[in-house]
Amino acid sequence: MKAIIPVAGAGTKLRPHTYTQPKALIPLAGKTILGIIVEQLQSAGINEFIFIVGYLGDKIKDYVHEKYPGINSHFVQQNERQGIGHAILLTRPIVGDDEIFIVLGDSVCEYSVESVLNNEFSMVGVKKVDDPRDFGVAETSEDGFVSRVVEKPHIPKSNMALVGIYRIKESASLFECLENNINNKLMSHGEYNLTDALECMIKNNARIQPYKVQNWFDCGKKESLLESNATLLKKFGHTISEDHQFENTIIIPPVSIAAGCDIRNSIVGPNVAIGESVSMNYSIVKDSIIGAFADLNDIVLTHSLIGSDTELKGESRSLNIGDNTEIDLGKS
Repeated sequence: MKAIIPVAGAGTKLRPHTYTQPKALIPLAGKTILGIIVEQLQSAGINEFIFIVGYLGDKIKDYVHEKYPGINSHFVQQNERQGIGHAILLTRPIVGDDEIFIVLGDSVCEYSVESVLNNEFSMVGVKKVDDPRDFGVAETSEDGFVSRVVEKPHIPKSNMALVGIYRIKESASLFECLENNINNKLMSHGEYNLTDALECMIKNNARIQPYKVQNWFDCGKKESLLESNATLLKKFGHTISEDHQFENTIIIPPVSIAAGCDIRNSIVGPNVAIGESVSMNYSIVKDSIIGAFADLNDIVLTHSLIGSDTELKGESRSLNIGDNTEIDLGKS
């Protein structure tokens, strides 16, 4: 079993952060999006990973080598972003005929990986949504198997959205369908989609079952990322590194505070994740994510996403600030 994690996307909805940081490495509840995915799969016994990289791919490689040196990792470069289907096909020489477990690089879900692995059929993760038009959608037949999948249908016949988790037993069939779609330029919405290849497999009599995930955490834009951060902080629990300096500071759980932070005369929480070596003085922060090495002085932040190596001074704001930024909000 090999896990494939596509992380080549530019993450345009999370700019300015994704100008300097891959979307998969955006901090979330004291971890990263990619870290949560890798650890879920590791806990189920998967130890061979193929990362499809592109934009800022070296940062993904450095992160994986530093944080997960014990896994068997491969990196495949996707130079042209032609869709997830195109990305998956690039892994064919490494996969061979092995079964594969595909998790899209922003698909953070709560589910049992073991249950998916132990099923005798291929499986796709699904979750009921109010408006499925922005997602791949799975339709099911009376026997409980997937009868059809459609990418972003204009008139959905199902509200079961594909969440970006796929366990494929028949990898050879998947690659044949991907290759056929690309050779014949069969695209949907301007890309070669994995959904279209799955539909090809179903038409070729592949048996695929849906698997309902318990929770699906949206990491696609600032507002939903902050909501996911709050939910996951409650799930993972209150964590503060022993390597810190606090003085005259109130902590309101749940929070995650990484190593090397110096926080003085401040109130932190609830629902705050702070990266390593952050300095904070005379500040109030709640419902926010603060990147590593940020410097906050005399500021009140709520519902904010602050990048790494950022310096902020001044008034109350709800901010979305990228890395390597200096802002003084004080009055002139």
